Amino acid sequence: MTDSRPPSRLELLGFAERVAEQQLAQVRRWKAAEERRAAERERGVAARPAVPEWTVERSLGGRASAVYVHAGGCHMAGKRAKGVPREAAVRALAEGVEACPHCRPDTALGVLE
Repeated sequence: MTDSRPPSRLELLGFAERVAEQQLAQVRRWKAAEERRAAERERGVAARPAVPEWTVERSLGGRASAVYVHAGGCHMAGKRAKGVPREAAVRALAEGVEACPHCRPDTALGVLE
C-alpha cells in the first residue's frame, strides 16, 4: 500500500533546502573555475614580453631588406616586425628604410628628412 498523504510543510522545506544547497555548491564551483581562469589570464599578461621601443619590419622574404621602421606598439607593424634597439632604428632610417606613416618613428627618433 502506498502512502497517499501529501508531504508535510516541514518535508517540503527540507527538500527545498537540499535543492538550494546543491545549487549553491554548483555556483561555488562555477565561481572557483572563473577565479582560476582570471588568475591564468593575469599570469599570462604578466609573462607577456615587453613591447619593444622600436621595430623593423622585413619584406616578405624576411631575410633581405627592411620595409618600415615602426615605433613600438604600432598597430601597423606586421608579423615580420622585429624589435631593435634605438641605434638600429636610427641606422635603418639613415640607410633609407621608410618610416611608418602611422606611428612616425622618424619624428620620435629625431631623424627627419
